[in-house]
Amino acid sequence: MSAAMTLASCGGTKDAGQQQDAATLIQRSDIKIEGKRMTPEALWAMGRIGSVAVSPDEKQIAYTVSYYSVPQNKSNSEVFVMNADGSDNTQITHDAWQEGQPTWFKDGKKLAFLCNESGSSQVWEMNPDGSGRKQLTQYEGDIEGFSFSPDGKKLLFIAQVKTVKSTADKHPDLPKATGIIVTDLMYKHWDEWVTTAPHPFVADFDGNAISNVTDILEGEPYESPMKPWGGIEQLAWSPSSDKVAYTCRKKTGLAYAISTNSDIYIYDLASKETKNITEENKGYDTNPTYSPDGKSIAWLSMERDGYEADQNRLMVMNLETGEKTFVSKDFDSNVDSYCWSADCERIYFTGVWHGESQVYQIDLANGNKITPLTEGMYDYASVALLGDKLIAQRHSMSMGDEIYSIDLTGDHTVTQLTFENKHIYDQLTMGKVEERWMKTTDGKQMLTWVIYPPQFDPNKKYPTLLFCEGGPQSPVSQFWSYRWNFQIMAANDYIIVAPNRRGLPGFGLEWNEAVSGDYGGQCMKDYFTAIDEVAKEPYVNKDRLGCVGASFGGFSVYWLAGHHDKRFKAFIAHDGIFNMEMQYLETEEMWFANWDMGGAYWEKNNPVAQRTFANSPHLFVDKWDTPILCIHGEKDYRILAGQGMAAFNAAVLRGVPAELLIYPDENHWVLKPQNGVLWQRTFFEWLDMWLKK
Repeated sequence: MSAAMTLASCGGTKDAGQQQDAATLIQRSDIKIEGKRMTPEALWAMGRIGSVAVSPDEKQIAYTVSYYSVPQNKSNSEVFVMNADGSDNTQITHDAWQEGQPTWFKDGKKLAFLCNESGSSQVWEMNPDGSGRKQLTQYEGDIEGFSFSPDGKKLLFIAQVKTVKSTADKHPDLPKATGIIVTDLMYKHWDEWVTTAPHPFVADFDGNAISNVTDILEGEPYESPMKPWGGIEQLAWSPSSDKVAYTCRKKTGLAYAISTNSDIYIYDLASKETKNITEENKGYDTNPTYSPDGKSIAWLSMERDGYEADQNRLMVMNLETGEKTFVSKDFDSNVDSYCWSADCERIYFTGVWHGESQVYQIDLANGNKITPLTEGMYDYASVALLGDKLIAQRHSMSMGDEIYSIDLTGDHTVTQLTFENKHIYDQLTMGKVEERWMKTTDGKQMLTWVIYPPQFDPNKKYPTLLFCEGGPQSPVSQFWSYRWNFQIMAANDYIIVAPNRRGLPGFGLEWNEAVSGDYGGQCMKDYFTAIDEVAKEPYVNKDRLGCVGASFGGFSVYWLAGHHDKRFKAFIAHDGIFNMEMQYLETEEMWFANWDMGGAYWEKNNPVAQRTFANSPHLFVDKWDTPILCIHGEKDYRILAGQGMAAFNAAVLRGVPAELLIYPDENHWVLKPQNGVLWQRTFFEWLDMWLKK
């Protein structure tokens, strides 16, 4: 996601000759907050740290920050440079050109970056102080990501190529026709009608411009990197600058829709030959990275085809012998991001365990021994090597991303380097975040986070919200969200109960896989366990309980609405599945539906599929008796907006108080500032109406 958001920050264009108005330039907010309570405006005033890059001499760090304007309903991205210890932090761009992906090159004397100053997203360069800006590429389309070869003589970049003929191509006499002719699956994906695919291009670079541009996948209709989230992290240069490793699922249409089988390919620039190094593995293979000495290559790998939430394993291949090793085998969870040590004897990675995403070390020279390097109630989101330190982004339920260093010697001291939103946090009082373990109905132990209002008084009784996680296999770790933000819920005087119910990573493979084919089963019992256990507390008003969630969490809300036995007094479902039979046929990535639902609803002899569809929320609408708010985006092609509309219609027809918040211009997320503020206001107006009055 971070790669996708980085690309998004570089999007858009500016009219030629448009003057930059200092009064409207979107920069760091000087918002003043009253009452020390989190508000929607405070959330949208926060700067959001994006790409981070370490200079070759390990003395400086470049990074981006995106700022949002609610009145202008848009964002702006700027570049900062600081010393490796966080000192002399300087904003080096001050314009509306959406700079992104800063990258050190020319021996660290220059910064390359993406910018749309010329009307499209191109690669530019500047000095580390922001001076000497110069455009380096004049590519016909937008460049979405890039990487210079280690020797500095070539540029690898990502751009879209047309893969589907338009109606006008077939019928040139109908240039204004808007109809789309579809002949195979995957005609839509995430939030777009599929007409193009990203391809990796390699070009010669003479220090000032590119030439001899080659499409590595020329004539092929495949994606590399893969939509919707893949970026430059799915491509990698060899240290010798003569090869490119890339991620690709060489499938289209129906074959693409039912399979997750992607592979790592190595393209030889001299011979133009391509070699598949993961052909035997049938699941996802992504994010290759060569070792600094060029003797090995690492990548992330899932084993089973069709299972996109399979364990994400870290693999290493010896390029001389061909031997492949599952080096993260002793970590019973997912590897999320990683980097090599300079001597190639260790790999550092982030991964979630027990509701926290920490940094770990794999000692390749010592039997792949895994050692945690960090601890505490945090999520570390990325790692990059800087001498005897790691540079990482870190967040928690009480603070958004900032940049930190982790000492690789001694006691692994963690030092905060950026304080992007300190001026906002200093005006806020955050609620306490508490870890609780509780016994489930089948005798297991479940971690549940409980978040309290900022001025919590145990002698009072508080309305309380059960939070239902999406995914379905996304961790309820120490995540920070600008929409599903626990601290803003707490600031509105709600206690939040956030269980790591069955089907979440970080508690072993068995726990993670327990949701597949059992959407209405043990995971729902876990929800009841969490809210019932916390509702025993004297400060919880058990007559004022609400239930909220998005995506699979939205499905959970719809399902619980028909099974809650009057526990809850209000529901909110965002982008949830209401009718599972329709969802099976409406969604684009069929592998997801096949794996999670166990098959198609017409497979009458398939007991797993039949159990799944028998638990579709729409079949229990006759039990709905509690006010419900349905939220959906019409550009959501993962779970179509008709699901939310149908749930709202059903509630109204049943005589249940209901409200529908529909976004014609949003996808599975809510990305526009004013839509985000509207979301927060509607969310709390609904809850306050039914849980406080």
